[in-house]
Amino acid sequence: MKTAVTIAGSNAKDSAFVVWRGFQESIEKAARYGYDGVELALKGAEEIHAGELRRWLRDSHMEVSCITTGQVFADRGLYFTHPEPEVRKKTIEVFSGLIDLAEEFGGIVNAGRSRGFVGTGQSRKEAEALFVDTMQILCDRAALRQVELLIEPVNRYEINFINNLDQGAEILSKVGRRNCGIHADVFHMNIEDDKIGESLIRNGNWIRYVHLADSNRLAPGLGHLDFHEVMEALKEIHYQGWVSVEILPGADPDDMAKKAIGYIKPLVMEYNGETEKRGEVLP
Repeated sequence: MKTAVTIAGSNAKDSAFVVWRGFQESIEKAARYGYDGVELALKGAEEIHAGELRRWLRDSHMEVSCITTGQVFADRGLYFTHPEPEVRKKTIEVFSGLIDLAEEFGGIVNAGRSRGFVGTGQSRKEAEALFVDTMQILCDRAALRQVELLIEPVNRYEINFINNLDQGAEILSKVGRRNCGIHADVFHMNIEDDKIGESLIRNGNWIRYVHLADSNRLAPGLGHLDFHEVMEALKEIHYQGWVSVEILPGADPDDMAKKAIGYIKPLVMEYNGETEKRGEVLP
């Protein structure tokens, strides 16, 4: 298991849910604070130069954990279930560019709110059909590049479609692609899933990536979530991927990022030590 922190470009709007802005300085800072990698929040592949990213990562001995797409939805208004074919076509173009980028960097692209919602005058059945069709097109492209496309269940107060892990697993079974999966966020799970640990175990076959934030969306350890329960559940499903800190940066993003890694690093070290004892291969 490895640790990451969310970052975006220096011009990212307030709607970009990240800890730091500015790619190079954020990568360098994440390395100094003890993270293993960074999660890139992008609104398009053209936002970052692959050669520069490669150099920044190499110089800081860092990796990209995942490419996330919240800004594709919040900033560009693009999503899978849009009723207009031209908008869905543009969505596919943008995601295709991010998938191409992920072939070298991270191998994972997430669809949070960009997976879409049930719009006014649209039935849930219609929204599901558009989602499945778009997801299949993108998964087929991603498979050629050995990239996984994940959906992140998000709570009902932010979107009205795919709110918990059970719903995510159900609709992904309809997508029918081996390179799709679930991006589990324990903040949203605290609102929507019955019990976090049990839901992680129940849907373990689908889980490919994990977001950590406490119940108040601040750094783990500053709210009431039981992260030992989370780790025990991940151990039960033999999870070997990333845990990424996606939190509110607060008044002092540096301090919040330090608090987060200070809390989760010992848990991750213990987790890795125990899984090594059990003879499992760690990433």
